[in-house]
Amino acid sequence: MAAPTPEAIEQARKRVDQAKARLDALNARVAAEGRRLDTRRKIILGGLLIDAASKDKRFAGIVSELTHRISRDQDRKPFEGWTLPGEDR
Repeated sequence: MAAPTPEAIEQARKRVDQAKARLDALNARVAAEGRRLDTRRKIILGGLLIDAASKDKRFAGIVSELTHRISRDQDRKPFEGWTLPGEDR
């Protein structure tokens, strides 16, 4: 078998680099999909909790307790002045 030429070595390196780039892109898509699903679950659960809290005082107490536990200002800000639907009854 003949010794590999510098050109053949360079082509092999390019193929390896391209394969690594494809693998990195696939891993990024998998991670993005995982974050998307996690966000969707949080939104759905949050909606269910708010709905349950507007109909059941037990859940309203839980929501109240959870909102009082928020420690970061940026997370607390969206809840300033917010009340549960039906809370004014």
